[in-house]
Amino acid sequence: MYQIDDLTKTYQQGKRVVRALRGVSLTIGDGELVAVQGPTGGGKSTLLQMLGGLDRPTSGTVKLDGADLAGMSDAQLTAARAETIGFVFQNFNLIPTLTALENVETALVPAKIPRQTRNARALAALESVGLGDRGDHLPGELSGGQQQRVAIARALVKNPKVLLADEPTGNLDEETRDEIVDLIVGLWKDQGLTIVLVTHDSVVAQRTPRRLRIAKGAVKDLTAA
Repeated sequence: MYQIDDLTKTYQQGKRVVRALRGVSLTIGDGELVAVQGPTGGGKSTLLQMLGGLDRPTSGTVKLDGADLAGMSDAQLTAARAETIGFVFQNFNLIPTLTALENVETALVPAKIPRQTRNARALAALESVGLGDRGDHLPGELSGGQQQRVAIARALVKNPKVLLADEPTGNLDEETRDEIVDLIVGLWKDQGLTIVLVTHDSVVAQRTPRRLRIAKGAVKDLTAA
């Protein structure tokens, strides 16, 4: 479970101070599927970075199962991300010279898992997203939707507790978008993952049981409204 209390994040842009998050407090329970919407620059991606330990807040706390991510050392944060949190991004972030299977395996390398075990887990992850027969394909040989499925498999292969997705359908056409959302919702139902999904697309957000809106660094729970 996430417990976020009085979270603030400010950036300095020249002489201008940008307040990306302004005293955000909220709870995300185990096994929730939550969409985060809002205007560009409103703080969506900043909030997701805080939840993933990819950036540190200016003040406030971000606790995951009671452990304050903001108070961890860099090494502790790296371990938490490697063991607990899976990430999916809009641009897939696949390594173009590696096959789909090898791209998924890369997520397990920091854990020092033996190669044979990595291979088996990566293949199982690809099969879970419907790409068990595409493991030997390079990203350039796959469609956008297939590349995003590989990226999701890479996030899942670690057996994370949390999946954080930043505009995972932003580069996809409507039909492929719907397929990826179906996949994410299915994974949520089948595996009990906690999923936080940033999206500008209301069609995507409406597929989730809980929707948050963030604008000018402040969060409103639309589901409770």
